[in-house]
Amino acid sequence: MRVVQITDAHLYADTAARSRAGIPWRQFQQVLSAVVTEKPDIVLFTGDVSQDESAASYALAVEALEQLPCPWYWLPGNHDQPEFMAAERPMVDQVDLDSWRILMLNTQVEGKPHGELGSERQDQLAEQLKSDDRPTLIAMHHPPVNVGAMWMDAIGLQDRDAFWELLSQHPHVKIILFGHVHQAYAEHRRIGEATIDVYGCPAMADQFMPGAEEFAIDEASRPGYRIIDLARSDTQESEWQSWIERID
Repeated sequence: MRVVQITDAHLYADTAARSRAGIPWRQFQQVLSAVVTEKPDIVLFTGDVSQDESAASYALAVEALEQLPCPWYWLPGNHDQPEFMAAERPMVDQVDLDSWRILMLNTQVEGKPHGELGSERQDQLAEQLKSDDRPTLIAMHHPPVNVGAMWMDAIGLQDRDAFWELLSQHPHVKIILFGHVHQAYAEHRRIGEATIDVYGCPAMADQFMPGAEEFAIDEASRPGYRIIDLARSDTQESEWQSWIERID
C-alpha cells in the first residue's frame, strides 16, 4: 500500500502569482505530475492548500487533485479556510486501509500560526484510538516535535505534551506525518515499549531553511513529497518504508 504525502502548496487564485522563491501553481502542478508516476494508492494533503485563503484557490486545487489516479484526502493548515475546503471536497477524520488505519487530525487554531488540539479534539482522538487497535498512521499539519528551527518550533503543536501522553497509552500508533515546516524531517520517538516514526515533509511551494533561528527560505532546496510504503498484514506486526522525493 503506497501512501504519498503532499503539503503546503500555498496557492493563489491567480495562477501567475509568485511566492518568495517560485510560482506556487506551477510548483503544485510539477509535484502532482511527479506523484502520479509513483502510482500511489492514496494521497494525503496535510494542509496549507491556500495562501490567499480564497474560494477560487481551493477550486483550482481540487480540479488538479481530481486528476490523481487514486483517492485523496486533505486537512486544514493554519493558512486555510476549512469552510471553503469543505465546500469543494468534504474532509474526513478517518481512512480505512484494511490492515491499517489513517487518522486525519485537525490541529488548526483559527487566526493563529501555531497548532493545538484542545480538549474536544483530544477526547475525540482518544475515542478513535480506543475503538480500533489496528496499526495507525496519524496525519496532521503542525509538528508535535521540535524540528530544530527556533522560530518554527515556537509555532508547532502547543499542547504536544498532552498529545504524547495520550499516544503513550496506544502502542498501535506507528507513524505520524506532519506539514507546516517546509522541509524534510525524520525522528524515531521511543514511548514506553513502542517506537513511533515521526516524519515532516518538504513543501510543494517554497522550502524553509533547516536549523534557522529566524524565518529563512532555503533557495537551494526544491519542492517535494514523501512516500510511505505500508506492508499489508493481518497482524499488528506491520512494517513500512518512507523516503523523500523532490522535483527537478
